[in-house]
Amino acid sequence: MVLSFLAVWLVRVLRAVPVPLALIAMIGLAGAALGRVYAGPLLTWLVLGAAVGSVLVSVAARRLPSWLVAPVSVLAMAGWTAWSLRLTAARAELPGGLTEVAADAAANGIPRLLTAMIPVEPTPDTVLVPLVAAWLAGLAGAEVAMRAGRVLLGYLPPVLLYAAALYVVGPNADPAIGPTLALVAVAVLGLAVPAGGPARADPAAGLDPAVRAAVRARLAAASAAGLAVVVGLVALLGPLLAGQVDGRPVDPRRYVEPPQVETLDENPLIRISGWALNPGQQLLDVRTQRSGPLDSAPAPDAGPGDAGRPVPIRLAVLSDYDGVTWRVGATYRNAGRILPVTAPAVDSTVETVRQEISVAGLSGRLLPAVATPREVTGARVAYDPTTGTLIRPEGLTPGLRYSVTSALETPDANLLGTADVPAGEEVARVLRVADGVPDPLRRLAAQLAESNGAPYARAAAVEQFLAEHYRLVADAPSGHAYPNLNFFLFGPRNAGGQRGTSEQFAAAFAVLGRLTGLPTRVVVGFRAAGDGPVRAGDAYAWPEVLFEGLGWVPFDPLPRPDEEPRPVEEDFRPAPEDPPPSEVPEPTVEPTASPEPVAAPGGPADAGPSTALLVGGGTGGMLLLVVAALLTLLLMRRSLTRGRLERGDPGQRIAGAWREVTDALGLAGHPVGGDLSASEVAAHARRAVADARDATSGPPPDARLPRATAEVGNLDARMDELAGLLNQTAFAPGTATAEQAARAVTTAGEYVAALRAARPWWRRLLWSVRPGPLRWRR
Repeated sequence: MVLSFLAVWLVRVLRAVPVPLALIAMIGLAGAALGRVYAGPLLTWLVLGAAVGSVLVSVAARRLPSWLVAPVSVLAMAGWTAWSLRLTAARAELPGGLTEVAADAAANGIPRLLTAMIPVEPTPDTVLVPLVAAWLAGLAGAEVAMRAGRVLLGYLPPVLLYAAALYVVGPNADPAIGPTLALVAVAVLGLAVPAGGPARADPAAGLDPAVRAAVRARLAAASAAGLAVVVGLVALLGPLLAGQVDGRPVDPRRYVEPPQVETLDENPLIRISGWALNPGQQLLDVRTQRSGPLDSAPAPDAGPGDAGRPVPIRLAVLSDYDGVTWRVGATYRNAGRILPVTAPAVDSTVETVRQEISVAGLSGRLLPAVATPREVTGARVAYDPTTGTLIRPEGLTPGLRYSVTSALETPDANLLGTADVPAGEEVARVLRVADGVPDPLRRLAAQLAESNGAPYARAAAVEQFLAEHYRLVADAPSGHAYPNLNFFLFGPRNAGGQRGTSEQFAAAFAVLGRLTGLPTRVVVGFRAAGDGPVRAGDAYAWPEVLFEGLGWVPFDPLPRPDEEPRPVEEDFRPAPEDPPPSEVPEPTVEPTASPEPVAAPGGPADAGPSTALLVGGGTGGMLLLVVAALLTLLLMRRSLTRGRLERGDPGQRIAGAWREVTDALGLAGHPVGGDLSASEVAAHARRAVADARDATSGPPPDARLPRATAEVGNLDARMDELAGLLNQTAFAPGTATAEQAARAVTTAGEYVAALRAARPWWRRLLWSVRPGPLRWRR
């Protein structure tokens, strides 16, 4: 009797186990597919834990009413998620309590996941969305497959989760052939074993033989029709899908704008003159620990091969020059504690430098660090691996403390004399010479390169010429455009020429170097004379030249303190020119729009294997996906609008208000051509509102005609004012006021509201969720 009972129990267990195991395995495979772009296996294990927890909760609560399972499972999900967030925060050494970390992860999970640098470090904000999605997929799949007995439909949530994981990975990992085949195999095995649900009665049992035969014939016909549809779909879609196997997947990261910086962070070179006039201001406090094959490393002001001086702290690397402004030109990606490792130059030695830095008076988003950073703790950072520049997206605040571990490269000075410089598309960015070079600069560069054939000899000649002929002063005006450099190099001394800050020395070296065929860039940073405070007087700029096998080599074109500069006329005689005005930085007109995440919780299916449950569950799942997509688009659109209208300086807000107007015209079917001026666009916008109103409702009633006409006329006048403000920000940067920006924002909002109100009701409903403004070229 006991053996018979055990045998029956064992059979029931074996019949009930395959489907839960299949669901757990499928969700775990989705975690493995997503984990290919994460650093380490932690995310895969956390997703697998969510799969086990969600499915086991449904198994344990299978005798409870269906409406009670979802709340119990959500409570278990909250516990698992909280533990996972605490674990990842501790591993990443993030400051703050669990509540603060969880709130930040919930507010920024999706944008940070899509802007994070690959490999992505498992942190609270990069694991929250995968964990919640995995748990909800397990809950929905288990309820439909086990409670309703619809195994195939129960596989839909894990399959959708797997497809979403592949989409998020995009082209950033090798094809997931193994996990995909494993997913199919697990699904087939789960279908091959009968589910442990209630036995299904024969629908034709108990009927008359004739009726039973008719019912069975209809069932057979329906099955044959379904099989024919499946075969047809396979025949139709199979070749199309096979043709996409070798195609490059779409990268969803291109739809999310990475962290942006303000003008002063894009071009910190213009801050040198301000710091030079206030040298006593404390910017940082630094503690340094060095280890490695070198006892000391050369600083840029020491010159190549001159070791023994303190290593400089780098603030930013500026690689792009358009003849007016040097810019960082970086694409920042949110990074974890461990930064991507780049291979050091072949003929260089590497020293490990660890620094603890406290921020005092330094502002902006750029995060100082010794080149090249490898690990950052104590601050959330974004990183550009091309230049090695770090930023803190939230901005620097007094009292911020963080630690940086860097791999400092030192080239072999004995190889510099014979080293060559790279060429080709890979270094075209640092070889580019903008149009409009003054003729004296070209002639000076040709003269310096004429008798110096080797690349290092040309760089040394430029360095020596600048150090011997020009004076370093603290009160020189900021500016490094072509006219500024021309006056710095060749202007008369009695009129302020031939003197400047390190800004002009570094910029002049970089431009002259590129004119002689050298790949150059400008670096802004600080001299750190041991442990202690770093002040504004320690800030300076230096140029670097790229050599094959040696990497970026710093040069020092600054004059020696004990040497009197020789007149330039002794070696070069250009025509003198008048001094240009100080350079005014152009405002950055591209604001940052950070979308906010949306999580749509799902509920379990009702008990029972009825067709209504099948249709309702499938429809409800699809409805949840549609609602989640619409909510995500709505929040992304609103975040884009807030970023345009509320962030940045007045010029940026005016430009953002104008983009709101042009996007509204595009949504209304009146796109703006690229050849129209601002005043022409304003006239086009007025016509668009008038046409839309006439098409939908005709003229307003007589009783409200004066008021409506006045409102339209007032809006038309303000649109003209908005066009004028846009022209002002374009041709007179920095002159717009906060009051003008506020009027521009108000005008844009009223115009968009008026244009939307004139649209048909169904177009008004879809206005805020149309994705066009998110992908239109900026």
